[in-house]
Amino acid sequence: MPARADEPRQALQQIKLSLAASGLCWLVAVFGLSQLAQAAALNGREIAHDVFRGNCLACHQIPGDRSAVSLADIGPVLLHMRERFPNRAMLRAQIWDSTVRNPQTVMPPFGKHKVLTEEEIDAVVDYIYQY
Repeated sequence: MPARADEPRQALQQIKLSLAASGLCWLVAVFGLSQLAQAAALNGREIAHDVFRGNCLACHQIPGDRSAVSLADIGPVLLHMRERFPNRAMLRAQIWDSTVRNPQTVMPPFGKHKVLTEEEIDAVVDYIYQY
């Protein structure tokens, strides 16, 4: 399914909403949208690395991020994400509830079971999508 023309604008809107919810909306005025996207990705990195929240490193390796130290091999390596998920919404849906695509998966349905909030899932997508 080809990406829609308004998808980048919607992605930026999601970043704004995510950061506004976490009290970082002042970054828009000070740094602009590219820095805003970087801040969203940093927030996503914190969530992904946090053993009490996303805990992505328990199952996945992220070789593009030097701070993502993991020997995990339960889940696929998080690399070439734009190629694997050309549509960001597909990656988000995978994190939201991976059992839709694979009922036998061991990946928790982070959104469906409310492990992460909507904003946290968006931030994790921002982080992972850059690799």
